[in-house]
Amino acid sequence: MFTGIVAAVGNITSVAPLAGGLDAGVRLVVDAGPLPLADVALGDSIAINGACMTVVEKTDKAFTVDVSRESLNKTVGLEAQGEVNLEKALTLAERLGGHLVSGHVDGLGVVHSFEPVGESFELIVDAPQELAKFLAYKGSVVVNGVSLTVNRVEDLDAGANKVCRFSINLIPHTIEVTTLKHLKAGSQVNLEIDLIARYVERMLARSGGAPL
Repeated sequence: MFTGIVAAVGNITSVAPLAGGLDAGVRLVVDAGPLPLADVALGDSIAINGACMTVVEKTDKAFTVDVSRESLNKTVGLEAQGEVNLEKALTLAERLGGHLVSGHVDGLGVVHSFEPVGESFELIVDAPQELAKFLAYKGSVVVNGVSLTVNRVEDLDAGANKVCRFSINLIPHTIEVTTLKHLKAGSQVNLEIDLIARYVERMLARSGGAPL
């Protein structure tokens, strides 16, 4: 489990294909930057841009993960060198500063716009319609591993392209300490919906109530 509070911005320094042909994934070497790795053991989980990955090798300043083809197909930001948001798995002794996050990407969103508004920034994202029922005003959502609060949400019907458009306010600190600063219109982002909303929808469906 994670909190969606990014601990450090790291850098993917190496992307190497795993054995197995076109269906194989890749092995990533990640420079952890300021993220301390002394307490990280082989087999531990680290969220990379919101996707939970297992450490298979480590040094004092870097770690290695294997990313399956399935994960590559369902996420963005794990297929090439570049900056990534990092968070180590939550322990019971830590504050839950964001919200409960599983590190399982539910879908890919597309940035509609990203503009300064006053002293902050407004990020507007178009999410797949199948995630619409999990997005609500003042609810939580994870964007590239960052726990954020939805300020506005609306369902748009553009013919065959139905999307759920939601707006988020980003304070300067969040921009400074995450990779969200690199987003622009058209950028794809990893989305994870709120864990509690996921279970509420499942319980309603199992109890015979109308699905959300």
